[in-house]
Amino acid sequence: MIGDGVEVRVLRVGSHGVKLGITAPSNVAVHRREVYEQIRAENRAAARGAGPAASGLAEQLRVYLMAHTSASKGEAAT
Repeated sequence: MIGDGVEVRVLRVGSHGVKLGITAPSNVAVHRREVYEQIRAENRAAARGAGPAASGLAEQLRVYLMAHTSASKGEAAT
């Protein structure tokens, strides 16, 4: 047991390795190390900068909000 809700079991031992079974609550993420490291790398890259696609989306959102904010104040939307 790891903590209150995570259980690790050895399911099989063979010549090519060990197979583990992990039981955990649905709110606990369980990943193989290489998957976890890829998730961390992608999260770091996303935190450094959203990139051109997201900046275009941000501009579209800004224009939309400006138009709808103006319209809600009784001004004509463009």
